[in-house]
Order: sequence, then structure tokens, then C-alpha cells
Amino acid sequence: MLKPANVPGYFKAVSQVVSNQLNTGKQVAIIPKKKVVFVPWSSSSPAALRKALPNGNVTISTGPAVSSQIRWAHTDITVPDFTAYRKDSTKNPRVKSSETEEGRKNYTYLMAGALSVGAAYGAKAVVTQFVSSMSASADVLALAKIEIKLADIPEGKSVTFKWRGKPLFIRHRSAAEIQAEQSVAVSSLRDPQHDNDRVQNPSFLVVIGVCTHLGCVPIANSGDFGGYYCPCHGSHYDASGRIRKGPAPLNLEVPPYSFPEEGLLIVG
Repeated sequence: MLKPANVPGYFKAVSQVVSNQLNTGKQVAIIPKKKVVFVPWSSSSPAALRKALPNGNVTISTGPAVSSQIRWAHTDITVPDFTAYRKDSTKNPRVKSSETEEGRKNYTYLMAGALSVGAAYGAKAVVTQFVSSMSASADVLALAKIEIKLADIPEGKSVTFKWRGKPLFIRHRSAAEIQAEQSVAVSSLRDPQHDNDRVQNPSFLVVIGVCTHLGCVPIANSGDFGGYYCPCHGSHYDASGRIRKGPAPLNLEVPPYSFPEEGLLIVG
């Protein structure tokens, strides 16, 4: 700092160096904290001050009534090097960016595609695990099957069982019923299905006893067609469980079943 001194005919120039607290690992010469230089007033020009002060990159402004400030250049600052973080294709300063554009794009697309595939696979695994946790366990599925001895059902009768919380109708049809249902014209039905498509064994009809209109339970061996009748809204089904009259839109549902051996029926 340069300011007028109390001594007539002289200026007092004070230079002070403040550390920038940067540790570069190099030994730097320490400049004295303060250095006072007395310059005669007659020679107090900027050029004279530069000669009086220590050599260096110094800028001086002076005047009879203003303070002057000297800024020393910080030559101990290291410029950061980010070469390790740059792509190899961009390290050469003599190569245009347009020449390496394709390679950089390919790398970006490859990384984006790999991350997308990984994210999709992870999402699929999470969804699969979540959905499988809501499915029925093995013991529940074992209880969802029912075994029925067909010898306990007389010919011409329909017996009701409970299966998965729903009524299950198993009808032992007579030869006359089988012939009557197989001779029905499929084109005349609201929900066209041939009798052979609804039974595995023509002697036994297996359907779920839930009306397809509003979920009521029909009455067996009744109605205009001798099959099932829903008294709630007047839906009539034949001995094959097909809707023949009334508001119901579809035939009675046929559950999955099999005949593992003679005289035994497994539903489920």
C-alpha cells in the first residue's frame, strides 16, 4: 500500500504479500511480510516507484492524495488437469470434434441401451415377484380340487357340490337327454355351442351353477327345456347348460375337469 508519509518531501511505499493458502508441494520463497521504501517527492513518479520496489509483476497507481495498491501475480497456482476424466477420442487438440462424433455417439447409445435393458429386467423381476406373492399357494390349490364318485349320482339326476366357494352342478344324463341336446341346431342358440364341445363324457354334464345374467343360482331339473331355471329373472337353460330363453347372455360355465379313472371325476 502506498500513501503519503508524515516526512516532508517523501512518500512511503509499503508492499505486503498475503498467502493464498494453496499447497502445491513446491518450496516457495517467502517474501518479507512488510517492506518500507522511502522515495523522494521529486522522484515520486510511477517509474521511480517501480525502480524502488522489489522486481516483479507490479502495477502502481500514485498521486498526492490517494492511496495506491500493489497486486502481486500468484504464480504458485496449478491449473487443474481433467485429462483422466476425458474420453480418449477428445484428448488430441489437433482433431476436430466432428471427426470423433460418431464414436462418441456410439458409446452413448451403447450405455443408454445397456442401462435400459438392465432397468427393464429389474422391473420385470420386481413385477413377477409381486404378482407371484398374490397367487394362491400350493396348499390352497390342493384344496381347490374336488373328487367325486360318479356312482353316487343316479341317472337323470343333478347333484350340487361346493367348489371354490361356488355351486357345482354335476348331471347324470339319460340317453334321451343326450340325444335331445345333440340334435339342437347350433345356429338357433344365443351362445352357439354344440353339446359335444361342452362335455367330455356325454353321460355327465359338469357346469358351475351361477347364472350368467346377475350371478344367481339356478334350479336344476326345471325350466322350459328341462335343464336349469333361474327364478330371479327367468333364464332357462337346457340339459347341456346352454341358455335358451331369458336375459342371460351366455351359457353356464364349464370348469376344468378330468376322468382319471373309471367312475371318478376330479374338478380343478
